[in-house]
Amino acid sequence: MIRSFFFILRLVLAWGLAVFMPIAIVAIATNSDPAGFMAFVLFLVVIIVVIAGFSHVRRVRLIAGEVNSRTLSNRQRRQIEIPFEAGQAFDLLAAAIGELPGVSQVQATRDSLQVRARLDRIDPYGAQPRISPNRWLRVTRNQILATVTPNADTGSVLLICEPEAGAWSDLFRVDDGTNLENAEAVARAITRRVAERRRGEQADSTQTRTEKELTAAKLSLLHAQVEPHFLYNTLASAQHLTRTDPPLADQMLGNLITYLRHSLPRTDTSPSTLGEEVERARAYLEILQIRMGPRLQLQIEVPRHLLALPFPTMMLQTLVENAIKHGLEPRTAGGTVWILARETDGRVAVTVADDGQGFGGSNSSGTGIGLQNVRERLRLAYGSEASLSVVANFPNGVAATITVPTNASASGLA
Repeated sequence: MIRSFFFILRLVLAWGLAVFMPIAIVAIATNSDPAGFMAFVLFLVVIIVVIAGFSHVRRVRLIAGEVNSRTLSNRQRRQIEIPFEAGQAFDLLAAAIGELPGVSQVQATRDSLQVRARLDRIDPYGAQPRISPNRWLRVTRNQILATVTPNADTGSVLLICEPEAGAWSDLFRVDDGTNLENAEAVARAITRRVAERRRGEQADSTQTRTEKELTAAKLSLLHAQVEPHFLYNTLASAQHLTRTDPPLADQMLGNLITYLRHSLPRTDTSPSTLGEEVERARAYLEILQIRMGPRLQLQIEVPRHLLALPFPTMMLQTLVENAIKHGLEPRTAGGTVWILARETDGRVAVTVADDGQGFGGSNSSGTGIGLQNVRERLRLAYGSEASLSVVANFPNGVAATITVPTNASASGLA
């Protein structure tokens, strides 16, 4: 209340002095006594100024919910922190200012990170005729100056909203809270745009997490379909060998134990390694060697220093199973499976090759779920830094190669 009183009193004194001085000068020059006329004019001016000041105070209270020196001012200053780098903050700021009602001119200078704008002053009381000291000064537009200051990972915005007139005019006029509205509108627009971008990032993160969970579920379903079949056949073969060749049965059961130890769900979150995946694949192939006899040959060439590298679980196993199922088992003469690894330019490439019937065989068709799953998991874990290539082997068979970066963790694929 006290601030409102002194604010209106300041306007009255300024206009009273502005009206008194010319009348007094004219009176002195003409040697007349205009006391009655001066009192009448001053009375009218005071009434008009009080009404305009009171309207300004009430409207500011409606907009800001409080009345103080900051909210009553015709010139508004805001410091806004945007949690994006300066270039993104500048784009967001320019878009927010460009959407203000009444904007007639926007100058956005990206090099200096400044935005200047002029706005037609919208009369909050409409076009109805009214007497106001604002009309006497003919100030019909507001202006905005916004500057982005780059920080480490954020942009700090200095926002100034003011009338398109010199500061002296603030002694005589009020803006009916229009610049307060502009400052609050820009701040709200920035907050809304930041929130929208955050929601978009969260939606992308949620979608990625859902895709990972879906891929993991597909992988689990694939294991549930394949592993029991392999397990039953292996146990049946071991049961038969216990009667006909106990040492070979013992060897098969040992390989089965190794295979299961690496195939059961992990109890920790540590990633698998290339050595563990090769050991699993070796145990699987040695079991099949016992069952297939000389029809299956195995060659593994993996440098020792690559065995400790993180490597996504079950991907190598998928390629090995494909080589057996689609390459060697349909072929009467069988063949050889190669597991090779090499490191070049910060990447490790692991290849599973066979000399089976290849792409043109009568039994080479399948759903491709295993390879699709491998590609999708590589994309989710490594993006464009990893790949799976499947090509024809020479002179027969297929060669499938997984390439992953050596400096990236595959913990999300353990």
